[in-house]
Amino acid sequence: MTTKLTLTVEEEVIKRAKLYAKNTGRSLSELIETYLETLTEENQETQQISPKLKKLAGTIKLPADFDEKKELRAYFESKHL
Repeated sequence: MTTKLTLTVEEEVIKRAKLYAKNTGRSLSELIETYLETLTEENQETQQISPKLKKLAGTIKLPADFDEKKELRAYFESKHL
């Protein structure tokens, strides 16, 4: 069942979010719903995985001790230093 929700958000944020939704072929409601689902997932392990990495789940096998933030930081340091 869907329910209407009223939010108060800065106008500039709304403009950017609508543009992002349009460019990705999704609705603003879908973006908000997906975000809220991600925030409220019961499985704590899943919450630690970024949405980008979550999309790849099952396509690649990562080591159990893989630290996404550490790897991303190392990538940007090597790229910009």
